[in-house]
Amino acid sequence: MKINEIFYSLQGEGYWTGTPAVFVRFSGCNLKCAFCDTDHQNGRHYTTEEIISEIQKYPARHIIFTGGEPTLQLSCDLVERLHALGKFLHIETNGSIRLSDDIENNIDWITVSPKDAPIKIQRIDELKALYHGQGQDMAALDSICTTNPDCRYLQPCDVNNPQENSRILSETIEYIKQNPRWRLSLQTHKIIGIR
Repeated sequence: MKINEIFYSLQGEGYWTGTPAVFVRFSGCNLKCAFCDTDHQNGRHYTTEEIISEIQKYPARHIIFTGGEPTLQLSCDLVERLHALGKFLHIETNGSIRLSDDIENNIDWITVSPKDAPIKIQRIDELKALYHGQGQDMAALDSICTTNPDCRYLQPCDVNNPQENSRILSETIEYIKQNPRWRLSLQTHKIIGIR
């Protein structure tokens, strides 16, 4: 599996905000989003044993597979072996690729952050949608079902422009106030200056 990085930090977004977690960031994606924070050119190939060895350097039980798009490479063997070690397995995906039944049955939490591609993943525990501001068509996002109706997060898109970010945040807050089935997700790791 080609891995961009493995690191230990706190989850900064969505339902699990503040939770210590080991992040396994896969390199490579089936989409090309302008705001992606993964350098897909970097990374190296890891064996299952090497990934497990890196994860075991940290005390956290919570493991987050992210990317890029982790569903392109995540193996059933890695998932089963980490589960056997008592790890809580969480995947962050764009949802455009269906998981094998074996992997889906062994993933404890699935966060879907949909982009433009159709959603094919079988289960969504948490929906985390990026909001770009007024004018964004929310009809498709509003119709997505989650296993927990309280786990629908709208996150202002960071466009690396403080003035634009402020506008998007204000518009995100207003949208949520008018559509209270959504909750606000902020990138708290960026706000407090951690990875």
